[in-house]
Formats: sequence, C-alpha cells, structure tokens
Amino acid sequence: MRTSRRMVLVAVCGALATLFGSIAMISGTASPSAADNGCVENPFGDRPIYLKGGFNGWSADPAYQFAYNCNRFELTVNLSGTSDFKVADADWSADADFGGGAAGSQVETGVPLELALRGANLTYAFGGTQTVVLDVSQSITTPTLTITACPQNPLGDALLGLSGDFNDFSPEAADYFLYSCDGYYLNVDLQGTHEFTLLDPIGSPETHLGAADDSGGVVNPNEPIPLSSDAEVGSVADLRFDFTGPHTLRVSFEGEDLQPTLTITEQTWVNPGLPVPVTDTVARQVRYDSRDRDFKAPYGAVPAGTNARFAFEAPPGVDSATLVVQTRRLEGNQDVIEYLDPVRVPMERTRDGEVDRWSAAYRFGQENVYGYHFELSINGVGYVYQNNNDPIYWTTERGSFGLGEIAFLSDDPTRVRPYRQTVYSRDYRVPGWAKDAVYYYIFPERFRNGDPGNDPEVGTDTYLDGPVEVHSDWLDTPYVPGDADGSTGDDDQFNNDFFGGDLAGIIDKLGYMETLGVNTLYINPIFEAGSNHKYDTADYLNIDDNLGSNADLTRLTEQAEAHGIRVILDTSLNHTGSDSVYFDRYANYPGNGAFENETIQPDSPWADWYTFVPDATDPDDQYAGWVGISTLPELTESDSFSDFAFREPDSVMKTWLDRGTDGWRMDVTPWVSDQFWREWRSSVKSHRPDALTLAETWFDASKYFLGDTFDSTMNYIFRNAVIDYADGRSAAETYQSIEMIRESYPPQAFYALMNLLSTHDSARTLYQLGYTETSSPEQIAEAKQRYRLAVLFQMTFPGSPAVFYGDEVGVTGGADPFNRATYPWADEGGDPDTVMLTDVQQLISLRNQHAVLRRGSIDAPVHLDDKVIVLTRKHRGTRAITAFNNSTTTQQVTVELPRGYGDKPYTDAMTGQSVTPTDDELTLTVPAMYGSVLITS
Repeated sequence: MRTSRRMVLVAVCGALATLFGSIAMISGTASPSAADNGCVENPFGDRPIYLKGGFNGWSADPAYQFAYNCNRFELTVNLSGTSDFKVADADWSADADFGGGAAGSQVETGVPLELALRGANLTYAFGGTQTVVLDVSQSITTPTLTITACPQNPLGDALLGLSGDFNDFSPEAADYFLYSCDGYYLNVDLQGTHEFTLLDPIGSPETHLGAADDSGGVVNPNEPIPLSSDAEVGSVADLRFDFTGPHTLRVSFEGEDLQPTLTITEQTWVNPGLPVPVTDTVARQVRYDSRDRDFKAPYGAVPAGTNARFAFEAPPGVDSATLVVQTRRLEGNQDVIEYLDPVRVPMERTRDGEVDRWSAAYRFGQENVYGYHFELSINGVGYVYQNNNDPIYWTTERGSFGLGEIAFLSDDPTRVRPYRQTVYSRDYRVPGWAKDAVYYYIFPERFRNGDPGNDPEVGTDTYLDGPVEVHSDWLDTPYVPGDADGSTGDDDQFNNDFFGGDLAGIIDKLGYMETLGVNTLYINPIFEAGSNHKYDTADYLNIDDNLGSNADLTRLTEQAEAHGIRVILDTSLNHTGSDSVYFDRYANYPGNGAFENETIQPDSPWADWYTFVPDATDPDDQYAGWVGISTLPELTESDSFSDFAFREPDSVMKTWLDRGTDGWRMDVTPWVSDQFWREWRSSVKSHRPDALTLAETWFDASKYFLGDTFDSTMNYIFRNAVIDYADGRSAAETYQSIEMIRESYPPQAFYALMNLLSTHDSARTLYQLGYTETSSPEQIAEAKQRYRLAVLFQMTFPGSPAVFYGDEVGVTGGADPFNRATYPWADEGGDPDTVMLTDVQQLISLRNQHAVLRRGSIDAPVHLDDKVIVLTRKHRGTRAITAFNNSTTTQQVTVELPRGYGDKPYTDAMTGQSVTPTDDELTLTVPAMYGSVLITS
C-alpha cells in the first residue's frame, strides 16, 4: 500500500515546491542551529544581496543573488577567469557595499577575507563552479568572504530521483535531488520505514544507485553508507531508512575513486538558489545543436537576406513547438541588454526514425544581432529550449551555443537565455592584410629611451597641474602612489611617473621587431597628454613632446614600412584630458578652453564638446567625466566634434592616416554610440579603404561586426580562455568561449581578431601563470613553459596574434602599474631571457612560414578533453593538425580525422618527424605543457 507522505524540494516548481529549513549544509558542514543561538535575522531584511562584477555588468542580476542562511549569505556560481567584483545590494547602499578591507582585495581560494564597507574592488581567479559565502556572524560592517571551489559532478548532467514505496517507485517532480557544489541534496518529510533507490529514469546504469544486495541496505541516521550502481552489480537492492519527519538526503562522492555515498540527517539543507530541474522524460530528450548543420543551416554568422533553417529532435510526445526570433538591443558596456519584437514561427513535425523532427525557417533581412529560442508544449506544460548556461569571459550573457538546455517556460521573458545570431552586411570587407598581421604591442613610455633630450623634467613638466616623478634607473619598478617610493615629485598621484621611453626608442628597435617576426606595430596613445599613459589627450594633432615630434611619427612610419611593418595608433574619442587645449581646467593653454580655469565658458569653440552641470558647486561635479572620472571629461557627439575628429579633410583620423599610419584602435568603444561609429567608419574607409578599424571591447563584440563599424577587436575572450587553459584549467570548459566567438563572429572578422595575451590593462601573462615576486625557480620555469604553450596556441590559431613588449623576454608583473614595467634591455643593465626570445621568434616564424596557420579554415575541435585540444586547419590543399596539452605529463590521444585529412602524411613542423594516419585515424603524442603542429607535405 502506498504510504501517505509529503515530500518537498527546496525550490519553487509551480505549487509543487515549498521552502523548508532554516539551516544549511554546504560542502558537508552543517550551519549552527537556532538552538545554538548561532542564527540571526537577515541584517538587510528584504533587500536582496548580489555578487556584482565584470561578469554581469556590475548589475543586480538575479542569477547572482545570495540566499540568506542562518548567519551568512550563500551563492553557488559557475564562472571562469580573473574578475573584479563586489558584494552589494541593488542600489549600492552605504550599508551594503562591500569590498576589500585592511587585508587587501585579492581573494584566495578557501581563505576567509575580511571586507569593508565602500572597500576597493575584489579580485578572484574564478575557475568553474564555486560557492561564495559572506559570513556576517561576527560583524555586519566587516563580514568575511570565502570562495570555495566545487568538485566536478562525477555523474555529469544526470538527475537523481528518489524512487520508493512512497511514490510507487516512480519519482515525481518533487522527488528529485538538486546538485549543489559538492553533492546531490533533497529535503523530504516522511514518517515510518521506507524502501527506496536513487535513479535517473533515462540515465545510464551508473545512475541507478542502491545497496549491493538485500543484506546491506539499512541506512542509519548521520552514518554515511556507500552506494552501488547497476553498472557494478547488475541490479541494486533497495535501501531502507526509518523516517521521523523532515530529513535531508545527501549523495556525495568520496575518495579518489569517487564512491557515491548517501547520508541522511535531520533537515539541514537550504537551497542556495538552484532552479528546479526539468524531470519530464520527453522534455529531457529534446536535442538542438546550433553547430550541427542537421539542426541549423547555415552555420554561424550569416549575411543579411539569408534564409536559415532550424530543427530539433525529440521523442514522440511534444504537442507543439514554436521558433521565436527577437532583435537584440545592447547598449554601453552591457548596461542594457534586451530582446525585442518577437516573431513567432510555428514549427512542423516529421517522423525521423524513432524520433520526431520539428523544423522551421526564418529569413534574416536586416543587419543586426538577433536572439532565438524554441518554445514547446509537452503534456500541457510549457518549456523553453534555450542556450546553455556556460559562462563566457567578460560577457554578461551566458551560453556558448552548441547543445542547449530545456527549462520550464517562464512568464518573465528576461529569464530566457537566447541563442544569438549575427547577421552582417553582404558588402562587409576587412583589410586582407589583417589575417597575416602579427602585432607588436607597445606602451611607448616604457619600451625604449632613444632620445634622453626629450625626457620629462621635475619642476618643468606637470600632470593635472601637479609635479611629476622621474626615474633615474631604467630598471626601476613603476611607482605606486602612497608608498613613498618616488624620490622626486608627487608620490600621491597615479600615472605621473616617467622613465623616458619615446618614439626615437621605437625607431631604434624596428630592426629588432623585424627579426622577432612581427609586421604590425600597435602603439598606445602618443598625442600630447600629461599622464604616462596618454589617454587623457591634451592635443589630438600633436605628438607629446616627451615622446618626440610630429616629424618623428612620420619618420617612424616611413622606417617601419622599410622593415615591412605597419603602424596602428590608439586614441579615445570618448574623452579628453581635463588638462587639455579643449577643456583647459587649469588654464595651462592659450585660447579659451571649455572649462578654462574651472569656469564654464559658453563661448569657447569647444563648449559643445562637453556636458556641463552649471548648478553644481564642486568643480569636479560641474561636468560629466567618463565613468565619473573627473580627469577625463567625457566628449559629446556634437557636429563640431565630429567634424574635428573624422569628417573634415584635416580631421584627426585623416591627418594621421595621411602621415603614414595604417589604422586606428579606438579606446572604450562601448561608451560611444553605434551611430557615431557608423559615420566614423564610413569616413575612415572612404579616406583609406585598407585602414584597419579596431575596437577595444572585452565582451562578445558581435554587434560591432555587422559591417558598419569595426573590422576587429582586442580579443579579451581569447586572452582569458588561452591563459586559463595554459594555466591547467579544463580544456573542455575554457574552449567553449572560443567556440562561441567562432560561431558568433563573421568569418572576415574572426580571422582578423587581435588575439592578445598580456595587455597594458591586465596583469602580464607570466604573472598570471605563476611567475610572481615570491615564486621559486621551479615555479618560474613552469610559468615560462606554460607561457610557451599559450604562445604556441596563439600563433597557430586564426586571427592576428599580439605580443606585448617584453613578454618575449620574460617580463612579468601584476596589475597596473606593474604590468607596465620597462623592457629590460641589456645595454640598460637588464637581463632579457634570450632562450624565451628564441622560442617566441621560432613560433612567430612558424606562423609566418605557413599560410595554413594564418589563413586556414577551422572547425570544432576533433578532440577536446580536460587536458588536450586537437584542431584541424586547411588552406588551398594544405592540411594542418594542431594539438595542445596543458598537463604536466605527456598525453597520447587517438583522433578520428574529418574527411580529407586522413589521406596524406604529416610532418611535425617543430621536430621534423613524420606521421601517417591509418584508416582516417591518427595517434598523437602531445608533449607536456606544449603541443604539436602537423602539416601536410
């Protein structure tokens, strides 16, 4: 007889689920109970608390909302990559805005960090699934934050349902466990002795768990019991437990062999915000893969006017299905993301063997980025098939495309994760030379001092109307304000210390660059400006006098061309400096600046370039600064500024192109309107069709690749994916972000992306790979080898690789200013790593020698596991196979080659050894922390 019972998941699923419990078990440790007086009321009442950072646009994203549990806030997240973040409420209230305190801002795994109200941004190297705990048990003003890594679920995506005599051995929706970080959890409310097993109704034998035999199934309270599976014993026996009301069941995986283990305790678990899983067996078997042409054709981004075909498969049982296509709106630095104007296309069903195939077509008429998903009705319940939940570096929207996920259809459309579809102009062209570019990326003040006569001088040069600091030793460490490390000038100011690098130094080393193998020079800003970084432009039409002269720039472009090197300049059309000809806050320039001597000047010729707030009393508040920074007054997009910037024949953009440069990298691109960029591109391209337009974006840049704004972007998604992979993180996880951009970006943009590693805005690659101030010789050696792996991947992948000055000779350093250290020239007393230099030269040479590595097409990996990535490339009859291994040991893999790759022998381009496929299979032995490059003869 079926026993009467009430069983509840701690989650909401219509009317099926009810919230239970007041204390939690996370990572196997129960929280203090109320009886222990350890629990307190939520100090923020009904105000939600969020994890807010670069991964979600610093927004109050419901996916990152903490659950309050007893005396702490808990959240489980799946993120990858180093990111800045804080803990705060939606409004950044003064009592709920937590950052780094006296103990610093760097969070270490498993180590509690004391926070402070209004503290600095926190930093953490996320890597997969983690639990984040804000503990307020000791203090609400200085709580502690702990981030703990979660082990990988050994059962993958399997569900576990409780199948027993209380539900006729057929789990209902409320009978399913939820997987949370370190195990499966379920809260139940049962009375009496019951028999049961745990199973996934559509799972493999490994997912049916119980006792090995009838004699070993008794479960005692609080005593872990090892479980067996059908895969081990053929057919597991029932488990038995004497229930006495509310209990928590936990299935964990113990020891090196990950033995599944069941523990039943009094109810102790609180759901940290996990969604209710879909348990319907038909819904769970719906399958769509955006990378498989059987489900979507054509693949990837498409030109306007394309008719795209969509299909998914499912067992019989789907009542109806609809393809939903919407127009995506993205503004700012992901500040606004919306999907608008849904078009609903009914899908038709046909039988395909034992499954049903549902299909529809849609014509994408206009250039844009669209979102699409599928809505299904199964047994009267609404479902959505949507993008998966993979984190994408720097990108608020989650999902890497490919296989997606089924979920319950919500009344809230913002809860849908659409697949994205880029539709670009049919006449979108990117300069052909970009595919062959290898960048050398220079922060000019720190590369080489070629003319000491133009060095900044204390007492003469100023920054923000204050003194500067000048290093007498080229090998000094950049100064940090407030550390009393500057011997001269103002030690309290950022960006005011100088080493004397200049254009003459760059010209002196053009031969070095040619020998290195690079062919495109990207230089951070060089126009007149007070800071060492020069993004605070004072005069767009003149080179900073500490860097050289306009004639020096012409000399640089002419001599660079003689060495086969193009030159790309960098500037911002979003802001100038407050100490500039145009703004002139400190009255340092002739003429009438828009804010001359801290007074708004309506009659200034530059008055309409800025936005002023006349009623404010503090000068810092009387104008809009970029992201609130008063030293960088934000530019409007007025006609007079546009004329000056790009429209007129003698505009900034055209002037420097006429002086021999080859394109522009545009700073803080998302903070400028799309319409501005459209007109800007048209002007630049009409003046120089082969000029490269390069954006600074960190997130998914699809909207800039429609053919009307940019050719390329600084590929920070690539950067983080490759560095994390080289650092030993899962290849299968990190590579998904690269697969996302391969599918999202038009091929002409994808093959011209600026694929960087280190940058002037991020820690050096070697530093992130373990070469820090306290590293041992062994750690340094490993970091350098992992850097070689990253460069190998960079030089054999589509796009335009970029070498940040000094990386090639072992320069390391943390975040700004340490990443902007000087190049360690030997004649300045430095000790460049010449072995590393030779290795990087050889890898660049490998790319330059083989067109298949520069221009060859690429598909999805033919092999991808935790450690090894194997890719195939082809170009004009030549085939290449590239394999990478981030393990500390050699890995051997056998791969099945695509059609056309198995009929010729291959030569290892680095060792000269030959290898021949057999029956379209190839066995590869991939060196530890490195790789192999095989190319057909």
